[in-house]
Amino acid sequence: MKKILQIAAVVGLAFASGVVMAEKVRDWHDLDKVHTHVQEAIHEMERARAANHYDMAGHGAKAEELLHQTERELHEAVEAAKAAR
Repeated sequence: MKKILQIAAVVGLAFASGVVMAEKVRDWHDLDKVHTHVQEAIHEMERARAANHYDMAGHGAKAEELLHQTERELHEAVEAAKAAR
C-alpha cells in the first residue's frame, strides 16, 4: 500500500509540474522524460499489484488506470510539442 501511495504521489507531482511548467516548456524532451517516468511507474504498479495478489480493495486498479490515463495524455503532449516546433 505504501508503494501505491508513493507512485500516486509521483504521478500527482508530475502532473502538477506539467501544469506549472506548461508555458515554460519549449523542448519536448522535457515532457518525454516525464512520460518515461510514468511508464516506469505503470510497470512498478503492475508488479506491486501482482505481489499483493491484486487484492487492494480496488485502489490498485484505480491507481493503475489513472497512470495509464496520465501516460496517454503525456504522449499526446509530447506529440503536440513536437508538432509545434
